Amino acid sequence: MKPKSDFRETIVALVKKRGFYWGPSPEIYGGSSGFFDLGPLGKLLKNRLEDNIRSSFVRANFWEVECPTVSPAIVWRASGHLEGFVDPITQCTKCGQLYRADNLILEQAPDAKIAGLSLDDLSKKIEELKVHCVACKGALGPVKEYNLMLKTTLGLDQEAYMRPETATSTYLLFKRLLTFFRDKLPASVFQIGKAYRNEISPRQGMLRLREFTQVEGQVFILEKDEHDWPRFESIRDDKLPLLPYQIQESGGDKVTSTKISVALKKGYFQKQAYAWCVHLAYSIFRSMGFSEDHMRIRQHLPNERAHYAIDAWDIEVFTSSHGWVECCGIHDRGNYDLSRHQEHSKEKFSVKVDKKPVVPNVLEIAFGVERPLFCAIDNAYVEDEERSWLKFPPEIAPIQVAVFPLMSKPELLEPARQIFEAIMDTGFITFFDQGGSIGRRYRRQDEIGTPFCITIDYQTLEDRTVTVRDRNSMEQVRIQRDALADLLKDLVHGKVAFEFLAK
Repeated sequence: MKPKSDFRETIVALVKKRGFYWGPSPEIYGGSSGFFDLGPLGKLLKNRLEDNIRSSFVRANFWEVECPTVSPAIVWRASGHLEGFVDPITQCTKCGQLYRADNLILEQAPDAKIAGLSLDDLSKKIEELKVHCVACKGALGPVKEYNLMLKTTLGLDQEAYMRPETATSTYLLFKRLLTFFRDKLPASVFQIGKAYRNEISPRQGMLRLREFTQVEGQVFILEKDEHDWPRFESIRDDKLPLLPYQIQESGGDKVTSTKISVALKKGYFQKQAYAWCVHLAYSIFRSMGFSEDHMRIRQHLPNERAHYAIDAWDIEVFTSSHGWVECCGIHDRGNYDLSRHQEHSKEKFSVKVDKKPVVPNVLEIAFGVERPLFCAIDNAYVEDEERSWLKFPPEIAPIQVAVFPLMSKPELLEPARQIFEAIMDTGFITFFDQGGSIGRRYRRQDEIGTPFCITIDYQTLEDRTVTVRDRNSMEQVRIQRDALADLLKDLVHGKVAFEFLAK
């Protein structure tokens, strides 16, 4: 599977035309790269994804917290961000334009193998592949480090930074959380909130932002529980599309669908609890509508992992516009984070194990919402002989139902409004449209991904039936008005297939 640059332009045109997102923002002042405005449909889609994410974490017994987005410098010194949160950058020797080196290499040489390369090796790769400045085609200078932290000031002179992720603010709560969980581990919490990264030259639209919504789940756990995880039994026979580092090191990129229990035996995973976290992250992305054939779980190469990571896997989603996109990281962080904050804060972050103080380990699931949002639009786009449309799964579609009176006549408008209000009362985002021909209205909803349209016509006045139209097949069935709300619930939540109704 290969990305298509022209498809990228198609998606950008659609999202701007239909109000998914606009930018760079603020558009009227020329825009700053890395910032985008979500339009009405984009915000609805993002809400829908966050609802699925939140539900998945809650069902997995995670508790949600919310922390400040700004913290004093000591926090980020303790976490290691001030010294280690860096990207490789290169500067054009001719016009001075700055670029993130690894991204620029992959833009101009998509098949390049650069994972885990040092700064010097990246510089050699740029020269070897003849990677050049996008703006003026000039030669690029040596690759250097660039810190991504966004600095600010509290009060008159206290140095502070915007958080680049939500995890650190969660770790600061450990003592409070331990009390909340009655000193019992494992304990699981998550955050959904804003994060900031001062990207040097974000050039991939919604895939690389300076401000974004971060989701991170943290499991505080003792080592003995990592290897004997009670919830492992429920997922041991499930399969995951894995790309372990052993296959990558031999030059391969073929995904192997592997039972989780087998993955442990083969050494792909070292711990039951960590394997369970990878499965949970995969399940979250499946709940957002991503199909199995467009997903893979890639293990970081040993020289690619962060210095604190004992193990790390990424969930990647294939897009027609950008190829494989890294969307989620699952990390075994050991006790690095809690140990660092214990050292710098002088607070006790340990628990007693066999009468000895032990700093717990952390297993983490981390991703931004905007990347899967973009990938969902990319994956949903369909173009056929009759129309261009978005094939969102009904549960994540921004608008799930549209209601149309056949004509703007008072005798049809009144029952149409009543049906619209009744559907809204069920909790579905519903759109009422009485403008233009019925065919044109159907096409407008197809283009934004609305799965079901309800039409009220003169037969409705006679026998209280309405027409339900399916977006995918464009087939229509007549349904009793009184049964409509329950039927829509079953259709949207996948309990009934429209094909079954149409028979």
